[in-house]
Amino acid sequence: MDYFPVFMKLQGQPCLVVGAGEIAARKIELLLKADAKITVIARKISTHVSELQAVHDLNVLQKSFSTEDLIGFKLVISATDNQQTNELVAHTATQQNILVNVVDSPALCSFIFPAIIDRSPIIAAVSSGGAAPVLARLLRAKIETVIPPAYGKLAALAEKFRWAVKQSIKVPAQRRIFWENNFQGAVAELVFAGKEQEAARQLTENLAKHEQGTNFGEVYLIGAGPGAPDLLTFRALRLMQQADVIVYDRLVSPEILELARRDSEKIYVGKQRQNHTVPQEDINILLADLAKAGKRVVRLKGGDPFIFGRGGEEIETLMQQGINFQVVPGITAASGCASYAGIPLTHRDHAQSCTFVTGHLKDNSINLNWTQLAAPNQTIVIYMGLVGLEKICEALMAHGSPKDLPIALVQQGTTINQRVITGTLETLPSLVIDKDIKPPTLIIIGTVVTLHDKLAWFHGDS
Repeated sequence: MDYFPVFMKLQGQPCLVVGAGEIAARKIELLLKADAKITVIARKISTHVSELQAVHDLNVLQKSFSTEDLIGFKLVISATDNQQTNELVAHTATQQNILVNVVDSPALCSFIFPAIIDRSPIIAAVSSGGAAPVLARLLRAKIETVIPPAYGKLAALAEKFRWAVKQSIKVPAQRRIFWENNFQGAVAELVFAGKEQEAARQLTENLAKHEQGTNFGEVYLIGAGPGAPDLLTFRALRLMQQADVIVYDRLVSPEILELARRDSEKIYVGKQRQNHTVPQEDINILLADLAKAGKRVVRLKGGDPFIFGRGGEEIETLMQQGINFQVVPGITAASGCASYAGIPLTHRDHAQSCTFVTGHLKDNSINLNWTQLAAPNQTIVIYMGLVGLEKICEALMAHGSPKDLPIALVQQGTTINQRVITGTLETLPSLVIDKDIKPPTLIIIGTVVTLHDKLAWFHGDS
């Protein structure tokens, strides 16, 4: 380890910046965030530094640097374009045991600036020891994506409750578990959603429940998208990795399940045609019971929870029983599969509207508004329509759709097993007979399908 990571308290501490160009201005801005007392020495003062001086209490001395200027300072930064000046600043600071940073000159530095992730009071820093600063910034960007900006507010909330929790929960190990549960549960999610007052109330309730020996968990209804794991949202991934239980259906791919917390319990409640492993009413009760047991529960659904996902029914039960929940939207199959198949759902020359319907067979028939679906200049997307494909095509033609209306069947869209089979209302049912189609599938109907050959960009096993 070439540099020992340490965080310094600079509030009110005298710090010197030698130089007043754009690079110096950026360093001044960092020091201002730490509430340092800043002096600037430079022969020429840039507009940016002058603007900072007008807003903040900077002591700006327009002069050349001399060795006497370092007296009384805790930290100095040299950001000039004069190598002799930078070396003089570094040499003098080292002699006087003052921390010094010379911009872009690691050999002259006793400390360096890391790439900073600022979620005050939470601060994270990434450093390459000056070897690869661009790489450090790239790593910082990756970390930024997984740490919501509101983490600082979460830390501030925890500080307000720190003494009360310490007084109430005497055993350190139990106190740690309490904070872990709240930092990864409903309290944190309320803060992230900007509901800080509700978060404070929830934390108060959780502390009371802990004292009484009761503590409800939370349910996250998450859309897993159409299949490709990298189409998950950041929030979905974060919640999956902190959940105690994953309740999932058959449309959730193994690759997506692999992203869940390793030690989480996995409960399969998938449904297939004429084979409902767990009835919907039982799933609703299961989610509530798991939350009542203090679990953080992810209800993982293919596509989006509110588009043919019955998510509304599940959260109704949760609301009736007073259980905290949140819904994380996913990319619905219509959007994902169409995009990966190169079939725009709307297009100025083909379709000015798009309708989503489900093609479930009931009593060997499909009850849809065929007159509306047969209207021209639109796109029809049919979920779960593979078994009823022939009846769908026959019904549309019977209600006025032309026999040569383009139609596509997309198998396992967005995954490496994606296949796109195109035809017309008249021909597609016979085209798919010998294709060994594997669900899930999606049907897209409309003249937009003609764009597939031109716009297709993703190729699975086809």
